[in-house]
Formats: sequence, structure tokens, C-alpha cells
Amino acid sequence: MIMRFLVAAVLIVLTCGTVCAQNEDEMRQHPDCVYCGMDRRQYAHSRMLVEYDDGSVAGTCSIHCAAVDFAVNIDKTPGAIRVGELDTGKLIDAETAIWVIGGSRPGVMTRRAKWAFSGRMEAERFRREHGGTVGTFEDAMKAAYEDMYMDTKMIREKRRMKKTREGQG
Repeated sequence: MIMRFLVAAVLIVLTCGTVCAQNEDEMRQHPDCVYCGMDRRQYAHSRMLVEYDDGSVAGTCSIHCAAVDFAVNIDKTPGAIRVGELDTGKLIDAETAIWVIGGSRPGVMTRRAKWAFSGRMEAERFRREHGGTVGTFEDAMKAAYEDMYMDTKMIREKRRMKKTREGQG
């Protein structure tokens, strides 16, 4: 019994170490969003990593910027799409993640948030606390494209206001 516990504990530690090392390596290779320049470490809970079949990789801060990447790279086929889980910041498979779309918690680069969770229980708990709708990656990506125009206007306005403040200070 003790031996099983020790083996399980060692496996957990090794797995956590491997995941942490992979996340650290990914952050070192793609520290900033390729589209908006935001620090992906700061947005670990919403960042995305898109690996295309041709070997190219795009690191973005959010599903908003990943949607831009998909549109710009329409002739490329994504091989793997990963997203930072809201609760842990760990990269998980975006296509199998459970997504919560909308709700009261502000999103990243969007008015209508899109958050990823590794399990339905976590997503449902979040939905109960913050509202929104539980959905799939396809639902979240569709929402990102539907929101693109208004979100882009919002981002432009925020940047304009920031430049105005910086010019005054």
C-alpha cells in the first residue's frame, strides 16, 4: 500500500514537473502575443498556442487574437490548438476543453468573455458564479468571430485613450 502511494506520488511530481517545464518553454519561445503584443505570461489563463501542420506556431494572448491568426492563415491547417485553462493557466486542448461564453467576468480582448476549462464540473461552477453559457470550442470560436468587429472597435478606443493619457503625463 505504501509502495503504491510512493509510486503514485513520484508519478504526480514528474508529471507536474514536465507540464511546468513545457509551459515555461512555451512561454520563453512565445512571450508576447503575435498580434497585439500583450504579455502572454500575464494572460496565461487565456493564452492560446496554435501549432500548424507545416510546423509553424503562433502564440496569442486570447481566443480573439487566435481567431485573427486563423483568418490570416486560412491556407494553413491547425494540427494542435491549446488554450490556457482559466483556473490553472496550464495549456489544455482547446478543442476538447469545456468553454464558458459570456458572463460577468471581463474577458481578454473582448466584451463577451470566452473561458476554457478542462472539466465540465469546473465550467459549470464558473457558470453558476459568473453566468454565461457552457459550450464547445466551436461555439467559442464562432462567438469570437461574431464579436470581432465590436471588440476591435473597443480595443482601438482603449489604445487611443491610453495614448492620450500618456501624452498628457
